[in-house]
Amino acid sequence: MKLTLMLLIGLVLILGISIKVYRSQIWDKTFIKSEHVDIKKVSFKNRYGITLIGDLYIPKQKNTNKLPAIAVSGPFGAVKEQASGLYAQKMAEQGFITLAFDPSFTGESKGEPRNVASPDINTEDFSAAVDYLSSLPQVDADKIGIIGICGFGGMGLNAAAMDTRIKAVVTSTMYDMSRVNANGYFDAMDAEQRYQLKQKLNAQRTEDFKNGSYAIADGLPDNLSGNEPQFVKDYYGYYKTKRGYHKRSINSTGGWNMTSSLSFMNMPLLSYSNEIKSAVLMLHGENAHSRYFSEDAYKKLTGTNKELMIIPNANHVDLYDNLEKIPFEKITNFFNSNLK
Repeated sequence: MKLTLMLLIGLVLILGISIKVYRSQIWDKTFIKSEHVDIKKVSFKNRYGITLIGDLYIPKQKNTNKLPAIAVSGPFGAVKEQASGLYAQKMAEQGFITLAFDPSFTGESKGEPRNVASPDINTEDFSAAVDYLSSLPQVDADKIGIIGICGFGGMGLNAAAMDTRIKAVVTSTMYDMSRVNANGYFDAMDAEQRYQLKQKLNAQRTEDFKNGSYAIADGLPDNLSGNEPQFVKDYYGYYKTKRGYHKRSINSTGGWNMTSSLSFMNMPLLSYSNEIKSAVLMLHGENAHSRYFSEDAYKKLTGTNKELMIIPNANHVDLYDNLEKIPFEKITNFFNSNLK
């Protein structure tokens, strides 16, 4: 009887360990897993002491030399299991060590309150990713680049203007989050509307303090009426469907902290982007509502090693995951040329 009981206990323990291992190995990304890349969950702290969580993608092919590395983040309101992970995996297949990470206050990364963004802290997140990659023995610390997607394209440019360790930058379907929050889409918000918005948001701060909690801004609708702007329908088609839905993604499941936009309204992200000396490749869809962000940011860049590539017949979210639209060969050649 005792022997049988011990055998049962042992079986339960083994079964429990097996279930834990199985769960840890479940693929939780929105894209197909590559057989040519190893993936490792990692953590590191930014300069403000916030712990960031990332997925490190390592090429499986044996290489005794130190490899160039790329940090990837975005889109704004997404998680590393979505577009940034896809970019990281594809670039790891090309021989780069890559790190897709969740920005502070979002996804698996730490920071309170949740679902808040900051032009300063989120720019710092990129530099913290460079810190981490620089520390890896298999990485050549003089050959580190970054990829910023959507709103983190603007953060990436801002990081490159400050962090001279970043040797090459790719932005994809870039948003200037400070510009759109301060001036509205296509700069349609006038001074009085801007003031009224600040009044509304600061009144909300007062209410949040009284309530001891933070009100959440409206996110994407759970269902479309058909009357939404095309870009909202495009976002819905990615974040709210099987194509790109993820339970930790702000854009898939809810909304940002309502007052999060206040700091962006008063701190232009790209003030010093003209000082970027490293190589920059900017990608944007021909039919994207956000195309003007990249076009205007590109005009401000100086030097000869800068390029804007407009992708024919692509909308904003096509450059999140459409493998027929994202020019990975171009991105690979760009990093091979500039991380050497």
